[in-house]
Amino acid sequence: MPVTTWLRRLRGPKSGVVVGEEAATLVAPADAVPVDLPPPAATEPAPELPQAVDLETPPLRAVEPPSVSEETAASSPAPVFGASMAYGWITDVGRVRDQDEDAVFVFVAEQCSSMTMPPFGLFILADGMGGHHAGEVASAVACQTVAAQIMEHVYLPLLYGDVLKEGDGSVPSLTETLAEAVQFANQEVFASTPGSGTTLTCALVVGNQLVIGHVGDSRAYLRDGGGAVHLLTNDHSMVKQLVDIGQLTPEAAAVHPRRNILYRAVGQGGGLTVDVRALTLDGDAQLLLCTDGLWGLVPDTELWQIVTAASSVQGACEQLVAAANAAGGTDNITAIVVELRHRIAPEPGSAADESDHLA
Repeated sequence: MPVTTWLRRLRGPKSGVVVGEEAATLVAPADAVPVDLPPPAATEPAPELPQAVDLETPPLRAVEPPSVSEETAASSPAPVFGASMAYGWITDVGRVRDQDEDAVFVFVAEQCSSMTMPPFGLFILADGMGGHHAGEVASAVACQTVAAQIMEHVYLPLLYGDVLKEGDGSVPSLTETLAEAVQFANQEVFASTPGSGTTLTCALVVGNQLVIGHVGDSRAYLRDGGGAVHLLTNDHSMVKQLVDIGQLTPEAAAVHPRRNILYRAVGQGGGLTVDVRALTLDGDAQLLLCTDGLWGLVPDTELWQIVTAASSVQGACEQLVAAANAAGGTDNITAIVVELRHRIAPEPGSAADESDHLA
């Protein structure tokens, strides 16, 4: 079975789905003061389609192709999935906290041989709940658990070609696999560190497919080749619910004293709703994952001005942390920046083509 055919089966037809059963339990800092907030809605709405943010940012930096002779170009087959990803990451304790309770996991792999597999990238960050017991352990366990599940059920089968063999067609989709991995992380955190909690935001890249798994108030943004910025995640906070129902403005939510209270987090135990979003990337793009220690202090416009002006993705991460610290550094600060280059669109009418597209 060709790799492209396997990818379509693995990807599955699902897109923008919410998987799991929600347990709407408030997770608040230890010093939280009760406030009069309406209870969360009985049914959590599915995440909205990503909305482009009107930011005046230039197109992606051009990547000059290597010079090759016409004879070499004519004899070389066209790449199926294109060039590799460039990434950078950073985590910083900030200026107020005594320790860093954030966690990061990054894994990128490519293979070029007679059994070439698509580019693979797994990017995970978690923000241990400040004021809760062993928040730094909860974030570490969550990252490691999701990573282990994805490596076992996606990367290793892809590497060894096991799922390329003829079978019964029961290969799970990437959305299902990532959702199950996050749910398993919820059980592991609850069992290993009762009373703790963490946010968890994951980005899985297989070929030109991007799948986001999300719980909490860390964020994932995508900037497409045209410069439009899309927020791919929804904050699972009480103030965001108030904004959604029109009882609070975004400006008031940004400075609300209880803006860090979450109604959904990994480690609550029981059923957990995982927001999962699948996208097909038709061209170059930039991905930013960050905790609220960054986006809560640095406006989106400034975030992307820094990313687009930086000479490298690692330099962008370092400058983002510097901006958050300059704004007060009131929380731990974590960011992952990824450049996704030269993605080739799937064939029209394929299963992958049925997901959301960002050109």
